Amino acid sequence: MKKIKLVALIEAAFFAAIAMVLDLLPSITIAPAVTISFSMVPIFILAIRWGFKVSFISGFLWGLLQLTTGNFYFLSVIQFLIEYFIAFAFVGFAGLFHPVIQNSLQKGSKLLVSIWVVVAVFVGSLARYFWHFVAGVVFWGDYAPEGMSPFMYSFAMNGLAMLGAAVLCSIVLVLLISASKRIIMKKGSGPIASERS
Repeated sequence: MKKIKLVALIEAAFFAAIAMVLDLLPSITIAPAVTISFSMVPIFILAIRWGFKVSFISGFLWGLLQLTTGNFYFLSVIQFLIEYFIAFAFVGFAGLFHPVIQNSLQKGSKLLVSIWVVVAVFVGSLARYFWHFVAGVVFWGDYAPEGMSPFMYSFAMNGLAMLGAAVLCSIVLVLLISASKRIIMKKGSGPIASERS
């Protein structure tokens, strides 16, 4: 098993802090109790640069940082662990696409890079919001409108938030990568084929 490089761990902490700062900015409210933001972008950048392990750690740290601001909801210890540590860490599942994105990057294929980045963002978002959905059914079900099941309520609220966040993060990432591919390259990586020509 490969050891995680020190520079990767430093970036994990740094990008978690950036995600926390972005989380403090006003979000887009699309429905009562449903807001979207692009605060996952730093974790996605890390996932694309380093892969699953590093972005999983960074997501976990981002969840931990929620404690420092008091910007969290606490119903029970299990609910808190699910929604802030597990859910935030699972954003790192976008890192499963690290090899294919880095390969497309080295080949200089802008279209493939963009497609795989969007796929990675949707997978990372789905992985995070799956846990919010579970917590919604188990812990927030009492808040469902009368006549609506906790399952459907959580699915609607978290599904809307997940789709909105994934679309927003995808747009931001594609624009950032179009401006500079170096943002998703590992430190010490060689030049990209398209930038040499």
